[in-house]
Amino acid sequence: INAEYMGSPDKIDVMVIQAIGLLDDLDKELNTYAMRVKEWYGWHFPELTKIVTDNIQYARLVLKMGVRENAAKTDMSDILSEDLIPQVKDAAVHSMGVGLTEEDISNVKQLCEEVVSTSEYRVQLFDYLKNRMNAIAPNLTTMVGELVGARLISHAGSLMNLAKTPASTVQILGAEKALFRALKAKSKTPKYGLIYHATLVGQANSTHKGKIARITACRAALATRVDALAEGVTGPTIGVEGRINVETKLRALEAGQIYKISGKKTVEQEKAYSRLTEQSKRPEHQPEQPFQLEKKEKRKREEQPQEEGTTSSTSEKKSKKKKQEEE
Repeated sequence: INAEYMGSPDKIDVMVIQAIGLLDDLDKELNTYAMRVKEWYGWHFPELTKIVTDNIQYARLVLKMGVRENAAKTDMSDILSEDLIPQVKDAAVHSMGVGLTEEDISNVKQLCEEVVSTSEYRVQLFDYLKNRMNAIAPNLTTMVGELVGARLISHAGSLMNLAKTPASTVQILGAEKALFRALKAKSKTPKYGLIYHATLVGQANSTHKGKIARITACRAALATRVDALAEGVTGPTIGVEGRINVETKLRALEAGQIYKISGKKTVEQEKAYSRLTEQSKRPEHQPEQPFQLEKKEKRKREEQPQEEGTTSSTSEKKSKKKKQEEE
């Protein structure tokens, strides 16, 4: 056993990693089984899928009602709302579905029992995961929530590995494929990964999601280091302060006060800023340049000797011709 697991059993993060993995598997199985129930029972009562959209309510209603002919004498008040009960009963009378034998409906009911039992176990597992996250990483849980915090720990491998990663890595953790694809294509890199599902990032507008994801990742990285390395600390400490800070910055961004994103300016910062602005307004000192002739004068001076040379050569040619004629 590693040294990090020799301490308190409440600090073992392997349980969180296994629980979040099982929770994702249960969600996939629930969706698969629920779709199979709707497809199977839909041949008998196809109108029910449009009336009852929730998968768990659908499975419980099929378990209690059985064949659609029993809808009139079935009490559905503990499953459906008062508005949906008359719709279901009326649709059962005028349904266009095929009939089912007792063996068919028994198999459908067994599948519905699997859906209901799996959903109940999922609720129990989520409560267990919430308690473990509050014990292992209370500050990280306060910042990003139980599910996102558990997924970050699972993706990093352990709480200590997540504490060692910088905030920039925490921000895009879970979007590695998109990052390397963007680097290869020399396009824009992703702004967020698993942290996109945090409530703080979800509250922001699409234009501000990148900034809020960066700020949340910075605070989450600090919270993770406190959870992993601090001794004698129970309950959220830096996580509450960080969440309040992110919420205030989010409100400032939504109000259009972008300059407040870096915090309040001190008196020294104001003086330095004013000094820099004054310096930028002053005209820059230009070094003295040597005297240079204008282009037109240069051209004239260059053309003069060439013209003189051409006139002398023509006069010499004329004198030679005269001598030759006299001879």
